[in-house]
Amino acid sequence: MTISSRPRREASVNATSVALVSSILLLSGCMVGPKYVQPSVPPPPPAFKETPSNWVQATPQDQLPKGKWWEIYADQELNSLEEKIAVSNQNLKVAYHEYMSARDLVRQARSQLFPTVAVQPSGSRIQLSQNRPNVSPTTTNQFSDTVLPAELSYEVDLWGQVRRTIESSRENAQASAGDLENVSLSLHSELAFDYFSLRGLDLQKQLLDATVIDFEKALQLTQARYHGGVASDVDVAQAETQLETTRAMDIETGVARAQFEHAIAVLTGQTASTFSISPDPLKAAPPEIPLGLPSQLLERRPDIAASERRVASANAQIGIAIAAYYPQISLSATGGLESTAIGTLFQGPSALWSVGGSAFETVIDGGRRRAVTQQARDNHAAVVASYRENVLEAFQQVEDNLAALRLLDQELATQQVAVASARRSVDLSTARYKRGITTYLEVLTAQSIALSDERTAADLMARRMTASVLLIKALGGGWDRAQLPKA
Repeated sequence: MTISSRPRREASVNATSVALVSSILLLSGCMVGPKYVQPSVPPPPPAFKETPSNWVQATPQDQLPKGKWWEIYADQELNSLEEKIAVSNQNLKVAYHEYMSARDLVRQARSQLFPTVAVQPSGSRIQLSQNRPNVSPTTTNQFSDTVLPAELSYEVDLWGQVRRTIESSRENAQASAGDLENVSLSLHSELAFDYFSLRGLDLQKQLLDATVIDFEKALQLTQARYHGGVASDVDVAQAETQLETTRAMDIETGVARAQFEHAIAVLTGQTASTFSISPDPLKAAPPEIPLGLPSQLLERRPDIAASERRVASANAQIGIAIAAYYPQISLSATGGLESTAIGTLFQGPSALWSVGGSAFETVIDGGRRRAVTQQARDNHAAVVASYRENVLEAFQQVEDNLAALRLLDQELATQQVAVASARRSVDLSTARYKRGITTYLEVLTAQSIALSDERTAADLMARRMTASVLLIKALGGGWDRAQLPKA
């Protein structure tokens, strides 16, 4: 009777175990913590406030070139330099490897969904002391022991702690991908900014070179008049002073140009000692930049996308903290073979096994879990505020550079009128001086005003180009949120 009831008891125990494990696996679908909802932001306006009146609103087809937005300037040398950033820039490589590291953390977190299996084979030859207590004459004092065990352990993700960890890591990896794109955008825009600043200095140097030649001729005229007894030593000294001052300005422009050239060398991964850019005065005007709708800006900025993904990650951290309030359940199983002789190791009687489970619940922790949970909530609130601030700053940057382009266009038009008037004044003053009607001081004053106006016009041309670069950067450089890596 006893023998026949044993299989029934074993069957009952096995059925109970299966039911228990099944229940645990069903419950493991639960996830505690708040579901993620994308934070609200101030509603975008229907149109950008500072859009120049002569600009046409872009249609969905009129977007910046995807990735290679700098091609909109149609400058082959700029295109060549921009292509070198992705290959040679060290800061971009840092951001890339940080993104890859974030991806690796996702894999680490996902591995916790699966059981851990370990093996620890061992073999030993043991000699027992014959003087130990309770030794029987028939006891073997020397024997071998060979063990070939395998152990399986699994922590049931009953409350979603592991899945929340995966979720948080995944969102952080996507945020890191956004950071990578933002670093790339910043580096490419910085190179374009430096490039057009350098070309603006080339334009100023061209102007100063031509002005030096004009002032040399003016000095020769003044010296000739002095030798003819028409002009005084004061006129000659004034002409020399103006010439040498302009030469000094010309040299100073070369110093600034060299610094921009060296900065471009670093951006393209080259040593400043072996890098050079041939002079080429700035001639182009900013291209028409498709703006799109303000509501699309949030989808085009990689820094905003990264900020929003960090909000999602912080939300998952709240779930991880809440899961600590619930018990942790672990399952374990051990099986293997053990024998005193290798020959009998793989026989049935050598088998060993055990199956078990455990639960762990913290009863009193002095408020630690509550503090951790509140910390996660506070961090989430801080990240949300940072995200909203990024959105506001994005609209500000677009409006700033739209206003800069609009006002610089107006200023340059006005300045060009001033340049034309200043040049006419120089011609009239020079003619009056040659006829002896006025002193050289009038010529000197007219020349100084003309040079200042011409330099201001050249500076405005460069500032228009750099403002267009900053506008493209503020618009996201042709990037789109859909380019983030999928889960």
